[in-house]
Amino acid sequence: MFYTIADDLILYQVFSFVKIYSNYELKLREYFYEKTEGIYPDFIVVIRQFIFFFVKKEHYFDAKEYLESIRRELANRKVIIIRIEKILINMLFSFFPDLNIDTVKIESDYESNRREISVYFLFFKERGIAIGRNGDYIRAVNEIFEKYVIFGNKNSPIRVKCKFTE
Repeated sequence: MFYTIADDLILYQVFSFVKIYSNYELKLREYFYEKTEGIYPDFIVVIRQFIFFFVKKEHYFDAKEYLESIRRELANRKVIIIRIEKILINMLFSFFPDLNIDTVKIESDYESNRREISVYFLFFKERGIAIGRNGDYIRAVNEIFEKYVIFGNKNSPIRVKCKFTE
């Protein structure tokens, strides 16, 4: 991967999550704590059929052991456990943990004054997995960045696109 200094400023910026929890999300927090035998998620987002549980790096693999059981119990939802990161590039890799990412490039959409981060995958099938059925997963990821992420340098929200390396 080849980055410019401007790309580094974008990809290595610090950000935080901000959200007011609903009662349902507070119940999910307690459910997750009880199910994982003592791991509290740092952040929870429910977007349409997706439930994202963000956990600290040191708890990620312990929490992941319970993922299949949680998915069975919350059968009508798609449950994802994400390793929480404070640096943008690391967070992008956390959203696609088991996929082969080839390159990450910064592109600007001058019409909307928004930066786009293109994540290039080695295989077309993996790009399809990253996007999700009918684009649902990548839309949910973009909604998280749009609604719940605040960048340290007050940059405008970013948009993530998944592409295939040809």
